Amino acid sequence: MHIHGKIPTTWPWWQSTYSRSVSLRRQRIGERTKKEGVSLLPFFFSFWFFTVAPAVVFGYDRGMKINTDPNKIKDILERGVEEVIDRGHLETALRSGKQLRAKLGIDPTSPNIHIGRAVPLFKLRDFQELGHKIVLIIGDFTGVIGDTSDKDSERPMLTEVEVKKNLESYIKQAEKVIDVKKCEVRYNSEWLGKLNYHEIGRQADIFSLSEFIARENIKKRLDAGKRISLRELLYPLMQGYDSVAIKADVEIGGTDQRFNLLAGRELQRRYNQEPQDIITNPLIEGLDGRKMSSSWGNGINLFDPADDMFGKVMSLKDELIIKYFILTTRVGLAEIKKYQKQLVSGHNPRDLKVKLAFEIVRQYHGEAASQKAKTEFENVFQKKELPSDMPEWPAKKGEYNILDLLFESELTPSKAEAKRMVAAGAVEISGQTKTDWQEIIKIENGITIQVGKRKFIKILCPKFL
Repeated sequence: MHIHGKIPTTWPWWQSTYSRSVSLRRQRIGERTKKEGVSLLPFFFSFWFFTVAPAVVFGYDRGMKINTDPNKIKDILERGVEEVIDRGHLETALRSGKQLRAKLGIDPTSPNIHIGRAVPLFKLRDFQELGHKIVLIIGDFTGVIGDTSDKDSERPMLTEVEVKKNLESYIKQAEKVIDVKKCEVRYNSEWLGKLNYHEIGRQADIFSLSEFIARENIKKRLDAGKRISLRELLYPLMQGYDSVAIKADVEIGGTDQRFNLLAGRELQRRYNQEPQDIITNPLIEGLDGRKMSSSWGNGINLFDPADDMFGKVMSLKDELIIKYFILTTRVGLAEIKKYQKQLVSGHNPRDLKVKLAFEIVRQYHGEAASQKAKTEFENVFQKKELPSDMPEWPAKKGEYNILDLLFESELTPSKAEAKRMVAAGAVEISGQTKTDWQEIIKIENGITIQVGKRKFIKILCPKFL
């Protein structure tokens, strides 16, 4: 366990009774050292035993004062929250001044963390800002197994190599939301990789098959005759055991994680721990209106360039504006209520969406980058200018079928998609809309190609490279 910060100024009983003797001993050792050259080793051992060791054993963060402001506690329990179990117990704990261990687990099933996954990260940050110890668990073990809580089909197992590659930048991405230096970061292979069949059997005895298949998405898959693997039955136990291993007081997760979070409570009871409280947050919709998911590629990623991030937010449906303000930004609720009233009174949603995009980009890229992205968006999509920083694609002079050109330049993932975009009138070459998928394009240096609203390239022929 990693200990960060300073030991509390309000000490347990052992410090107050020992502080005077430590002070006297320092004075005596100092005098003896001057006269006799006495070793300071005994003093350092005593200092460690009576100050550092208790912090390690009892989980103190040195110098960390717990904020019990009722308004901030109310914000933790209500803003962007779907459900709290057990609210009364958690509220009492937050008001007590005791440092809690707040846990969030993330499986590295893809290389990117999207802003949907950042929603519980922000709630974790709320706990951190009140002085509580936050624990970020990277599911390097559970990521291999795969959680299907939010899936309508079985998730393929990843290899350890794939998971390891995915998690390479996870900490850097999490740093955009939480203070990782003051966070306890753990990898659950540390304890899950050591469990034997006896221990797994002991845990599995807690739940029945009927409880598992009663879950909505599992029931739908059964009704549709879809396969459900036995490893899916074990996943909630693994996530639940994470809470036992790190002695969580509270766990945060999306509404799709409710069963897994409750599994943590039951396992903690089995291991004679006080059951964790639970905070669930609503899931947010992605660019296509479905739940934001890395698997569907409809997300806004924390590492997206500022221009791309701004453009993606601007493409969201108008009805998501307020939900995004609440869940993905730190804008005050009073201000958000003003925005909501403006929408009801007929205010142009686009203006508020610009504010939303600016705020989201500012959070992850800074004020200057957000302003630049806003200006770029206005120039390209309102004034119909070309992007100031357009990607270049090297090509030899000659002739290309338009479908080959779009596919080879990676503006479309396939020729079929290229054909669809051309037929929809979504392709422009040097400002001219193309609708004939059989057209032959003459390649010259400097011509520009636009596909859809956000994809641009400039052709650069070899002699100009």
